[in-house]
Amino acid sequence: MIKVSIMYPNSPTMRRFDHDYYRDKHLPLIKSRMGSALKYYTIDKGLAGAAADAPAVYVAMGHLLCESVEAYQSSFGPHAQEITQDVRNFTDQMPIVQISEIVVRPRPEVRPKRSTRKSNGPRKFATTRLN
Repeated sequence: MIKVSIMYPNSPTMRRFDHDYYRDKHLPLIKSRMGSALKYYTIDKGLAGAAADAPAVYVAMGHLLCESVEAYQSSFGPHAQEITQDVRNFTDQMPIVQISEIVVRPRPEVRPKRSTRKSNGPRKFATTRLN
């Protein structure tokens, strides 16, 4: 599994970044063009830097998750010009892009599941692993 990180630096030259457009239009555009090759995506909105009162290093980041670099390139490549041209609709800053291999994946969540046993005693729960 790979992750393509698209990071928008919070630089003094940046005059605007429309988070609503990025969330509601730009990433859905990418999803619609990449189809099933894009397993899912996430969006991060920068809040702060590491030091007290420091601004966020990145104003926003998008992360695209695909099975392989080849899957990403073959699904994104044919639409790269359209997607790149859409960037000007939400910012005047060009992003930094990095492709990474995901080496540690989070464990699936475990949720309580009600027991179907009828009893007048205390309720018992089983667990179900989500995939």
